[in-house]
Amino acid sequence: MTIVDTAPANDNRRSSRADTLAALKARFGARFSDSLALRQQHAHTRTWLPNQPAEAVIFPESTGEVVEIVNLCRASRTPIIPFGVGTSLEGHLNAPRGGVCLDFARMKRVLAVNIEDMDCEVEPGITRKELEAHLRDTGLFFPVDPGADASLGGMAATRASGTTTVRYGNMRDLVLNLTAVMADGSVVKTAGRARKSSAGYDLTRLLVGSEGTLGIITGLNLKLFGVPEAILAAICPFTTLEGACRTVTSAIQLGLGLARIELLDALTVKSVNSYSKLALAEVPTLFLEFHGTPAGTREQVEMFKELAASEGGGPLDWAERAEDRNKLWQARHDAYWAGLGLRPGAGCVATDVCVPLSRLAECLTETHADIAAMGLIAPIVGHVGDGNFHVLPLLDMGDAAEVVRVEEFNIRLVERALAMGGTCTGEHGVGSGKMKFLGKEHGAGVKVMAAIKKALDPDNIFNPGKIIDLP
Repeated sequence: MTIVDTAPANDNRRSSRADTLAALKARFGARFSDSLALRQQHAHTRTWLPNQPAEAVIFPESTGEVVEIVNLCRASRTPIIPFGVGTSLEGHLNAPRGGVCLDFARMKRVLAVNIEDMDCEVEPGITRKELEAHLRDTGLFFPVDPGADASLGGMAATRASGTTTVRYGNMRDLVLNLTAVMADGSVVKTAGRARKSSAGYDLTRLLVGSEGTLGIITGLNLKLFGVPEAILAAICPFTTLEGACRTVTSAIQLGLGLARIELLDALTVKSVNSYSKLALAEVPTLFLEFHGTPAGTREQVEMFKELAASEGGGPLDWAERAEDRNKLWQARHDAYWAGLGLRPGAGCVATDVCVPLSRLAECLTETHADIAAMGLIAPIVGHVGDGNFHVLPLLDMGDAAEVVRVEEFNIRLVERALAMGGTCTGEHGVGSGKMKFLGKEHGAGVKVMAAIKKALDPDNIFNPGKIIDLP
């Protein structure tokens, strides 16, 4: 792993920053660390980007402490990089201009669960599985499942989605309001708890997906859902990728109660069989989950069987017991680690794009052909219910020529998605890894983003070098 020292050179600002770091160390004591190992851990990246650690890591315990940190850092223009649990994939956590990393591991309380209103208030450091455990006896659940046990604050900052987005939406849809510390040290609550509002600009959705570049999230109010009466999981193999994609489109058009629709290509199924000790046919396969009533879910399964059969799919095997469903979805979530077994010792670059559902089969087919033509080992998994899929190229990070080839593949993948009316990233976010694609995707919209960034963070101290590259 390449490590890059991002501390600024010795100049007047450096002296001022040194004073800032000294003041932060005096204020936070044991909750301030400049240990190299800890700093590198907080800047890790699963791309070809180098590890660029901050100059210190701080563990705040309240919104008030975050305000103190922002006020101290603003005076010397010391950058601040928020950190949840470190699952981001596009260099979001790197500190290319030095600064301090704020680790929210000590801010993970559930402050309220409003059962009648079906919402909850949490601090940003709590993870989705910790919230799930807290809600277990309430009959409610929070549905966004990106696979990794990410923090809720990080999930809001990156506008995370995942396997259940097709039915329940992503973080953009499920965050009712945020509490955020702004670059001037003010604390903003973006909305109330009402399910809708027409009052003013939508500050909640401005900050959701801003990747720590506009404000630091210190609290969230989230929508919850009732636990379905019946849940059925199923696996359906197909003879072709196109058949699987057409079946998904037909199922969504019919309004089937699909909560999850995940596609694994044949190579991914091979890796999952080995890693998770399954015995699936090594062909394109859909992992499915139906939510509803007992009668309704079984009717939906039968309807899906008919659709699949008409496209070369089946037989469909389904599981009703929780332990069987959990084994199935754990295997899906472990696809990244399973994929590494296809080339022992290699690294993996996880990338994603999203296209309109009508272009999904075409995009997947062309991407498969591109992988073969470039001689890559690159399994594909996808949240195909919303047109989003991931490609996981395996490569030797020490082989410069191979790194270049994978970078070229990623560029071709993104350009293909954009040409089909899609986006350079469906859920990983921009970070620093995909900044180069924003101009082609958004055109003059990038200038609007830059204007917002300059207005809210004029000194560019919030996660600089991400999304918008300001001087």
